[in-house]
Amino acid sequence: MIDLYTWTTPNGRKVSILLEELGVPYRIKPIDISKGEQFDPAFLAIAPNNRIPAIVDHDTGVHLMETGAIMLYLAQKYDRFTVKGNEYWHMVEWLMWQMGGLGPMLGQVHHFVKYNQGKSAYAEERYLNEAKRLYKVLDTRLEGRDYVAGDGRGDYTIADMAMWPWISRHDWQQIDLADYPNLRAWYQRLRARPAVQAGYHLPKKVNDIPEG
Repeated sequence: MIDLYTWTTPNGRKVSILLEELGVPYRIKPIDISKGEQFDPAFLAIAPNNRIPAIVDHDTGVHLMETGAIMLYLAQKYDRFTVKGNEYWHMVEWLMWQMGGLGPMLGQVHHFVKYNQGKSAYAEERYLNEAKRLYKVLDTRLEGRDYVAGDGRGDYTIADMAMWPWISRHDWQQIDLADYPNLRAWYQRLRARPAVQAGYHLPKKVNDIPEG
């Protein structure tokens, strides 16, 4: 049994989507970050950086924070949603791209444009432009492909699952997916998956999944 400590954020949804796709037993442990529950000492013992998500795997005794580490661990444990050979490193490459660029930069758009609009024109312009650049990078990668990693048209992996929840907030980022047709087709492809839909609404439903 795996315990998933999470909340309704893109980072939290990465791991709930993966667990739904795996179909393995797990329990949701909601951490309401609006109430500061991420600073509870019991949670900090699992996730010292006081950020969701985190997991405790009672089968192995492993507890992990950081989505990249969690997703790599689960993909390796169950030998699913990964790829073999040199393509493995391309999967890792795009997973790291999400963690180091797409997620943090789109998070800054949310901070300056959605929640604090009008406070810093410089920051709004900087991060909106960076969001558009990153969307273009991903759209280019997906040209002629169904998924970001793997031979041929690609295989559905943890790299796709890591990116999708951030793209699902495209309206927060003032992005029209019609401007990125390859990315838009990929977004809709994942959105149609039952496990993605289920994982999106954990630990509770806050809105319908945005259209692409």
